[in-house]
Amino acid sequence: MNNYLTNMVESMKKAGLVLSGAVAGVLLSVGLSAYAEKPLPVGELQKFSGIMNLIKNHYVDDVADEKIIDNAISGMVKELDPHSEYYGEKEFKSLREDLSGKFSGVGLEVQPGKGAIQVVSPIEDTPAFKAGVQAGDSIVKIDDMQVSAMKGMTDAISKLRGKEGTTVRITVVRKGESKPLIFNIVRAVIKSQSVKGKVIEPGYAWLRVTQFQEATMQEFAAKVNELYKSGEIKGLVLDLRNNPGGSLDTAVGISAAFLKPDVPVVSSKGIHMPPEVRIANRKDYARGGRDFLQGLPEGLKNVPMVVLVNGGSASASEIVSGALQDYKRATIMGSTTFGKGSVQQVIPLNDGKTGVKITIARYYLPSGKSIQARGVVPEVLVDDFINGKNGRYSRESDMIGHLSNDSGVAIDKPRDIWSDWAEEEDEPVKTDKDKKEEPIKYGEANDFPLEQALHYLKGETVVTSKKKTEPAVKAVK
Repeated sequence: MNNYLTNMVESMKKAGLVLSGAVAGVLLSVGLSAYAEKPLPVGELQKFSGIMNLIKNHYVDDVADEKIIDNAISGMVKELDPHSEYYGEKEFKSLREDLSGKFSGVGLEVQPGKGAIQVVSPIEDTPAFKAGVQAGDSIVKIDDMQVSAMKGMTDAISKLRGKEGTTVRITVVRKGESKPLIFNIVRAVIKSQSVKGKVIEPGYAWLRVTQFQEATMQEFAAKVNELYKSGEIKGLVLDLRNNPGGSLDTAVGISAAFLKPDVPVVSSKGIHMPPEVRIANRKDYARGGRDFLQGLPEGLKNVPMVVLVNGGSASASEIVSGALQDYKRATIMGSTTFGKGSVQQVIPLNDGKTGVKITIARYYLPSGKSIQARGVVPEVLVDDFINGKNGRYSRESDMIGHLSNDSGVAIDKPRDIWSDWAEEEDEPVKTDKDKKEEPIKYGEANDFPLEQALHYLKGETVVTSKKKTEPAVKAVK
């Protein structure tokens, strides 16, 4: 190896491009001891060196070495799967703020799309939610910059964030609208209450979890106790619609609140880590902290339940709904969930200022099945609105480069949402008065899925979906 290539590899090691040093220490802490020992592909690194040399000597403009290397790292990680990502200094700082729960932005869970970023779910009670941004919206422009011209998700997210009180303008394409919608949203500190609930009518309660945050367990326990103080609960609706996920510990805890003690809730495995099983036990959800599930009403373990989900229910919310479905503890109602069945780990690189989020494992439901690229399929399919309309939800299976499902279940057939939209028949012209569909207000009078859940719990007729479930193809193992 020539001196130039040797120096470049050493620089890459210091930048964390090669998983060694502090990065290996993080991986070793979860049993990935063999990962850093694999030899470097010298021939491929020589090719990389040659291309870098071509850029430095022939490109039309001068490009700093750091930028070339950063772009190379970013591309290398991004091409693994849609959830792996490299974070430069600015993006890594933003990520740390996100994980700490202290950041200012608009409050959206998003994913990559074709020349746009897709809204998986607006976080309830945030500026974006209040402005009317909906799950399935495609953000095509942020302020004066086209999303297609941005470097990627991290660039787009950094533009959505900013100082509290400042305004960001987003341009959105939405199914059913003849032209793009423009929202001027005032950024705020994102910290929403993650648990809501009330007695809908005597004996029937609604409990909504919007995210799985650090404080969710305490809020959940307080709300459950409040509901049971109102009188006997004969039926409970657990609402996980548009819940984008969050803490795995919290998901295990919420599941444990309804399940028998010590049953498996979720397992995970990857080729560089030993299999792990999380059970309905305080050691797997409280992790040495306070157990907020102690003292919950005994009736919570056997009260008849419906879990409401939709295409915006992702990740941790799929763990909860999937576990309750596998144990036949609840009836799942709504539409098929997002289908994210993978585990990511954030790994700081040696400089302490940059890092990667990398997929380290797949997770599996108690049955051993994976929801990757398929989601949790409800037993009772119910439309979002009484007229049979539904939100336009993008799914994991629509994402380019998504992981396969290795558990043999049928997976969603990838869709081209733009082509599907173009082929749809135009809707009849309506008057200005009823032109727009009234957005669902969860837990209120126009909440059609909640109404059907209550009918189900009371043994009454349920208005099921006018469409069949999404087409699926057999998974390739």
